[in-house]
Amino acid sequence: MKKNKLFLCAFAALSVLAVSCSKDDDADTTAPAVTSTVTVRNLAADTGNTSHYVFFRLSDSTIVPLSDSASTKWDIGFRTTSIIVNGGVSGPGTAAAQTVATGFADLTTAPATGYLRDSAGGRAIAAWYDYNPTTHIVTPKAGNTIVVKTANNKYAKISILSYYKDAVAAPQLSTPSRYYTFRYSIQQNGTANF
Repeated sequence: MKKNKLFLCAFAALSVLAVSCSKDDDADTTAPAVTSTVTVRNLAADTGNTSHYVFFRLSDSTIVPLSDSASTKWDIGFRTTSIIVNGGVSGPGTAAAQTVATGFADLTTAPATGYLRDSAGGRAIAAWYDYNPTTHIVTPKAGNTIVVKTANNKYAKISILSYYKDAVAAPQLSTPSRYYTFRYSIQQNGTANF
């Protein structure tokens, strides 16, 4: 009788171990999102009318010196209302971008296709704003998000919040312009999930 109880206990323990170590476990192998939202305030985009872009690296929120404009050290550039990517005719990198009609918070996965590089025919990031010809005010298009695929195959989503210094709620013609305020998230682990 003792042998039977010992045998049953051993059999039960082995059964539990076998079930818990099954290869059929539904393990989630999706890489976790490694993003945080960064807000950049008052990025001066050619406020002195120099015709130079301000180059920006998304991975570490760095303004890249003009002397590195012909390098792959930057992802996007700002000048007046123009935004360029480091790819195509604008730079030696392979960055590409698109604007999607999805709000920043609602965009949880970068699109798989649809990315463009800047070309002689136009920029990858175009029509990100509305212009009022009466008031001459530039307003970011609500509900749109810019998605950038960097040269390092990282995905970033960007929401332009304001084109005016200190992101005033109701800019006037006299409000200093060409000061971008935007927020962005970049996926540092290379997945398309934000």
